[in-house]
Amino acid sequence: MAQYMDPDLPVKNEFPDQADRSFSLPYNSVELEEQIKPALNPKEVIWEKTKQCCKSSPGKCGNFLFELFPVLTWLPRYKVKEYLLGDIVSGLIVGIVTIPQAIAYSLLASQDPIYGLYTNFFCCIIYFLMATSRHNCVGTFGVLCLMVGESVNKQLRAAGFPEEGDIILNSTLSTNGTVCGRGCYAIMVATSLTFMAGVYQILMGLLHLGFISMYLSEPLLSGFVTGSSLTIVTSQIKYLLGLKIPRRDGAGSLIMTWIDVFSNLSKTNICDLLTSAVSIIVMLPIKQLNDKYKSKLKVPFPVELFVIIVATLVSHYCDFNGKYKSSICGTIPTGFKVPKAPDWGLIPKIATDAIPIAIIGFAMTVSLAEIFAKKHGYTISTNQEMIAIGMCNMVPSFFYSFASCAALAKTLLKESTGANTQLNGIVTSIVLLLVLLAIAPLFYSLQNCILGVITIISLKGAIMKIGDTPKMWRISRIDTVVWWVSMLASALISTEIGLLVGVCFSMLCVIIRTQRPRATILGHVSGTEIYEDQLKYKELDNVPNIKIYRFDGSLYYANKDYFKSTLFRKTGVNPSIVLALQRKAKKKEAEANMQTKYNFFSKLNVIKTICKPHEPIEPSIPTITVHSLIIDCGAMQFVDSVGLSVLKEVRNDYEEIGVWVFLANCNPSVRRILHRGEFFSSANNSACVQAFHSVHDAVTFAERKFRNKTRLNNTELFSSTVDGNHEGTKL
Repeated sequence: MAQYMDPDLPVKNEFPDQADRSFSLPYNSVELEEQIKPALNPKEVIWEKTKQCCKSSPGKCGNFLFELFPVLTWLPRYKVKEYLLGDIVSGLIVGIVTIPQAIAYSLLASQDPIYGLYTNFFCCIIYFLMATSRHNCVGTFGVLCLMVGESVNKQLRAAGFPEEGDIILNSTLSTNGTVCGRGCYAIMVATSLTFMAGVYQILMGLLHLGFISMYLSEPLLSGFVTGSSLTIVTSQIKYLLGLKIPRRDGAGSLIMTWIDVFSNLSKTNICDLLTSAVSIIVMLPIKQLNDKYKSKLKVPFPVELFVIIVATLVSHYCDFNGKYKSSICGTIPTGFKVPKAPDWGLIPKIATDAIPIAIIGFAMTVSLAEIFAKKHGYTISTNQEMIAIGMCNMVPSFFYSFASCAALAKTLLKESTGANTQLNGIVTSIVLLLVLLAIAPLFYSLQNCILGVITIISLKGAIMKIGDTPKMWRISRIDTVVWWVSMLASALISTEIGLLVGVCFSMLCVIIRTQRPRATILGHVSGTEIYEDQLKYKELDNVPNIKIYRFDGSLYYANKDYFKSTLFRKTGVNPSIVLALQRKAKKKEAEANMQTKYNFFSKLNVIKTICKPHEPIEPSIPTITVHSLIIDCGAMQFVDSVGLSVLKEVRNDYEEIGVWVFLANCNPSVRRILHRGEFFSSANNSACVQAFHSVHDAVTFAERKFRNKTRLNNTELFSSTVDGNHEGTKL
């Protein structure tokens, strides 16, 4: 079987003599001509594109319409008998579960309960029309609600409204000649914030910027969600205890909130505390049973709705609000309000706050869509998903809604209860519509502590991720550190800064990995053409007089020094030191020869030696047993100009001390920059071949080259000896 070297390099026999042909290398050169694309004429390209656009404009408009609204593609082919029952059941269950969560998350976003129902209603309809994912459940999400609440509270304080726990609760603000209370101004800020987040997401989808989600790794997102969940749980503690304390936002809000809780612990409302304890005792076991037997239960028990109904009835008939001053939801209006545009004057104030909301929203939506699409064997469009979630934010912002995205818990519930298509979103919207039109006022006596319990219970899975740290540590220590940094930054600083810290730290870890990749010496697996890490595997053979060095990373300006230092350390040969010692030895030898010619100077040298008996002995020249160095470039994705200079420098330095340097496993991009940088044409040795497709080819070439050189040296030595003896006889 023929073995091949780098196809770009011609093969040249180093020993063309007839006597040396028996030692010629068993390689066949393969000449490959590189594909060269013809130069494009800008005028012709513009003309062709214009003609195509004019011919196919109607067709393109139709395609654009079908891409923008995927429902036009799949709904006409909907399989009623196969899909309808599963979609209806799934939609009903998700709608029932959404009701208590929508009301609970409204408090988290510093909004009235009705706005959470609005948000889930509108976004389900829009996602049905524009999404490519069949299983995503879009609606209120705890982390986004927390981020919205932080921004809303910041704007409320800037507008002069008192904190939630203050006595004055009826402050008003004059906006555009109208009087706006705290709740009115809060929803104005939320809708403006949601509008901007939707605009950002739509622009990212239109500009095909879906690749941004790749920079939000799974450990980073998981740590961010867990840290934000801890902040959410902390913010809900005051509802469980019935405390009237202000909501803390910004850096250190988690610690400051706990300080406020312990400082006001004596003011705990016993009614709220007992209600919260009973609710937790009831909900936790049932939730665990639902999780344990989810494969056997076709429909999980809706414990949240059950607790809300019972708690509302008990609170109403026992008059918890009147007798024990328990905090309740209050009046929840029915129907819909007249659409209203966001407050454009608030846009400059909240434009920056909308950026992390937009990023987290589309990252969660796209990641969940990809997971379930892969599981059920269909494809999605990430850019269309971004446009869909952007429209789910921008359009509902005109209808008193706040930010939404795909939620993991509800998506899992939706998938496990038999959802087949996006039609289940319409069923969920119908359930919410019934609540908005008729059922909402019945929640008047519902205690806020019940909503806090529901919020905390729903975040149990995210908080339990902390217990997975040992498993993560065994898999990847760097990912574990990224998870903890993202989690702690999100919890102890703030959600926005925590996300930024997590992204920066994650990218820093990538840079560190590329700066200090694994470097090792390879050994030969007996009987094969395989070479592996000597430190990793046992029973590997050393190739005599050849060092095979592997660098598991690209070679560029940031790791050039690390490349050289590990190369010298692993091979045990530093050419600069060896060359300096050789030159020093030659200089000493020349001085010694001069001293033997002049006795006077040699006597002086003896006197100097006697006078300086403690002069250090000169180091001996190290014995170099290596004749070839092979650099395995298989893991080098690219080599920049600095890396090319390092390779040239290494080759020249080793060749000065008599060690040949060869490259192996270079990919086409690396070979291209080597050719463009004249790496081969500037070689000091006489060999034209310096790059090989495999390490084994390079080893075979080096061994044969060394044998041929040794044989020629012995031949020359024998010839000079015979000539010297002959001349001696003549004399």
